Amino acid sequence: MDDLLQKAFVAGGERVAAWADLLDAINVYPVADGDTGRNLAVSLSPLRLAGESADRLVRRLLVAARGNSGNIASQFFSAFYTLAAPSELAPAVREANARAWKAVSRPKPGTMLSVFDALEETLGRQEFGGDEEDAGRIIAHLGEAVRETKELLPKLSQAGVVDAGALGMYIFFEGFFYTLAGRSDSYRPVTDVFAGSLKISSSFRETAESGYCVDFVVKADAPSEDLAKVAGAEESAVILRDGDLYKIHLHTDDREKVRSQMGALGSVMTWEDDNLALQIRDFMNAPAESNLHLMTDAAGSVTRDDARKYGFTLLASYLNVGDQSLPETYFHPAELYRAMNDGVKVSTSQASVFERHQFYASVLARFEKVLYLCVGSVFTGNYAVAMEWKREHDPENRLTALDTGAASGRLGVITLATQRHLLQTRDMDKTIAFAREAVARCEEYVFLEKLQYLAAGGRLSKTSAFFGDMLKMKPVISPQPEGAKKMGVVRNRKEQISMAQDKLAAALGRDDSALIMLEYSDNSDMVAELRETIGRLYPQADIILQPLSLTSGAHMGPGTWGVAFLKL
Repeated sequence: MDDLLQKAFVAGGERVAAWADLLDAINVYPVADGDTGRNLAVSLSPLRLAGESADRLVRRLLVAARGNSGNIASQFFSAFYTLAAPSELAPAVREANARAWKAVSRPKPGTMLSVFDALEETLGRQEFGGDEEDAGRIIAHLGEAVRETKELLPKLSQAGVVDAGALGMYIFFEGFFYTLAGRSDSYRPVTDVFAGSLKISSSFRETAESGYCVDFVVKADAPSEDLAKVAGAEESAVILRDGDLYKIHLHTDDREKVRSQMGALGSVMTWEDDNLALQIRDFMNAPAESNLHLMTDAAGSVTRDDARKYGFTLLASYLNVGDQSLPETYFHPAELYRAMNDGVKVSTSQASVFERHQFYASVLARFEKVLYLCVGSVFTGNYAVAMEWKREHDPENRLTALDTGAASGRLGVITLATQRHLLQTRDMDKTIAFAREAVARCEEYVFLEKLQYLAAGGRLSKTSAFFGDMLKMKPVISPQPEGAKKMGVVRNRKEQISMAQDKLAAALGRDDSALIMLEYSDNSDMVAELRETIGRLYPQADIILQPLSLTSGAHMGPGTWGVAFLKL
C-alpha cells in the first residue's frame, strides 16, 4: 500500500472519531440506543495503523468490531483495505460491498449498505482520477445516498434524521477521497451538508426494548455451521469469519444462554454487552442541546457516560495496551489494570493534529459558542494546537480555550462544576469567569501505590523507583501548571487516607457546599468505603466516585487513588 493510501485510511478513521458524538445523537435505527458513533470509532480504530500487513490489520478489524454498524463496516473494510493503489478502487469496493451485504442476516437499504452501493455505482461509471473535482463528484453522490436513507426506512422518517451509520461512512469517505486528492483538512461542515436532517423530531418515541446488544469473538476448532445457526436465531445478527475466528454481533434477551451455547462450540475470546433498556432510557433522556457548549479532555477523570449525561464533549488521547489502541474513553478500567498487573506493555499517545482539528470543527459546527477546558499544557500540547486552529478558523471568536494547568480529578471537578454552572445560568461569559475561578481554587491529591510505572514512563529514574518501593515509600502528587508536583510521602494506606482527610479539613468546613471527587484505579471497593466516611464529615458536599483518568492510570498504575475538591 502506498503512503498516500495509508494517509487516506487514517484521515477517514480520524474524521469518524471526531464526529462520533453527532452520530450517537441521531442513532435511532435499528434501535434508538445512541451508540453508532462509539461503535464506528472503536471498530475503525485499527485503520490508524494503516500500513500494517493486510492479514494483520484485517484480524484487528475483526476483533475490534462493535455493534451492528461497526461489524458491517468491519466486513467492508476487511476487503477494501487490501487494495494496493488508487487504481484498484473499483474492484476493491465491489468485493467489499458484496462482503458487507452478506454479513447481515437481514440486510436493508437505507443503512450504510446504501452508501456502499452508491460508492460502487459511481466508481463503476467513472474511475477516480485523483483530483479534487473527482473527489467532489464521488462525495456528492454519497451525500445523496445518505439523504435518501430518511425516506427508505420508516423509523428514520419518523425521527426526521438520516441513518447514523450511513452518515458515518460519508464522513469517512469524504476524508479518504479528499486526502487522496491532496486537499487540506478544510471540509464543508456535515451540519451544512445535511441541514434539517440531524436533529431528532420532538415527537419521536422509541418503542419499549429489552435485552442486550452483544459482541463477541469465538475461536472454533473447525469451521462450524452451528455457530452461525445459533447466532442467526437472534435479532440483528452479523456474523464475520477470519480463519478460525468468528466475530458475532446480535441482540438477545438471554445473553447467558448465548454465551453458554457459544462456549460449547468454541473458545469465547472476547465478550462485550450493552443493556438495551438502559441505553434507550439514557438516549431518550439526553439533555436538550443548547447553543452554548463545554468541551474538555478525557485526561480529566470524567467518562463518556458523564459527557452524555451532562451534555459536554470529550477529546480523548489514545491508550495503547498490547496490540490494542483505542481512545481512552472506550477502554474499561478493569481491562487496563489487569493488563498492567500481567506485565503487558501500556503507553499513551496523543490524537493527531488532524483529528484534534476535526474535533474543534465538529463542535463549532453544532454549537454557537464553545468553552474548551484544556488539560494543562505541561502534560500535552492540546492548548497550543487549539489556539493555532482558532487563529485560522475562528474569526468570530466562538471558541474560548482555557489552559487549566490541570489533569485527572482536578480537571474533572473543574469540568463538572463548570458544566453545572453553564446549565444553571445559560450565560457563557459568566461560565467562563466561573471556570477561571474554579481553576484557581480546585485542589487534588493523588496517592500512588508504586513508583515503578512512573519510572517506566520516564517520569522518574528507575533507581529512585526501586529504592522507593523497597522502602515502602508512597508518593503523593498533585497535577499543577508546572507538572506533577510532589506533595509528600507516606508509608501505607492508613497514612494516605489520613493525609486526604487533613487536606479536606484544611479547605472545607463541615457545612460547606462542595464538589468532592474520589478517584479509583483497581480499588473501587476501598475508595467507596472512604466515600462513606467523607460523606459523614461533609454532609452538604456532593461526593462522587469516579474512575481515575485512564491516561493518568497508565502512568501511575494499579493501586492509585485520589481526591479532588472544590468549595462552591
